[in-house]
Amino acid sequence: MKNNPKIILITGTRKGIGRKLAEYYLSTNNIVIGCSREESDLINTNYKHFICDVSAEIEVLKIFKYIRSEYGKLDILINNAGLASLNHILLTPLTTIKKLFETNLIGTFLFSRESAKLMKKNAYGRIINFSTVAVPLNLEGETIYAATKSAVEQLTKNMAKELGALGITVNAIGPTPIETDLIKAVPKDKINKLLESQSISRFGSFEDVINVIDFFISEKSNFITGQVIYLGGVIK
Repeated sequence: MKNNPKIILITGTRKGIGRKLAEYYLSTNNIVIGCSREESDLINTNYKHFICDVSAEIEVLKIFKYIRSEYGKLDILINNAGLASLNHILLTPLTTIKKLFETNLIGTFLFSRESAKLMKKNAYGRIINFSTVAVPLNLEGETIYAATKSAVEQLTKNMAKELGALGITVNAIGPTPIETDLIKAVPKDKINKLLESQSISRFGSFEDVINVIDFFISEKSNFITGQVIYLGGVIK
């Protein structure tokens, strides 16, 4: 994309996968708009950061007001922001359930809806959502987290149908465990058991994620939509 810079919106860019994605797409000469619940120390002339709760509609609309006035279009949305929780169903409080659904599902929906409004004007757009291998593996202790991501997968497939005629593709990626803050609290034996259930028994990497996203957003992938790709050889 060096000769054809894109306007890319990525949620959850303060750290982890989102931060790496922002840095990568900035390094390939694109314009990146990012957001998180806190301020970011990522400094780049082509980067704009917003403090935003992805489930708060008013805050989300402010981001799109900026994109609309500054660029008049949006090419790519990467719905990376998400929360995970490791709880047995009998020990899961309602507050945790609400927080996970608000961030993982409602946040993905709000950003996708507003992005599609911008993308349809140019009959072009790429929306990438984040699922997880916790869905096909039916992992114990991740019932609510997996439920929110199952909902994201269904949202992905339905949006792909509703937006296809507008020139917008919608796909999802399901990463395996990647060594970020998201898995620090997960017991080592549980992580090892998960890795052993993969066809390729190793941690995922940022490069693995970027590879799939690059495929989804490629100009040549305009016939690829409604798909979910899991890393590590995990099969649903």
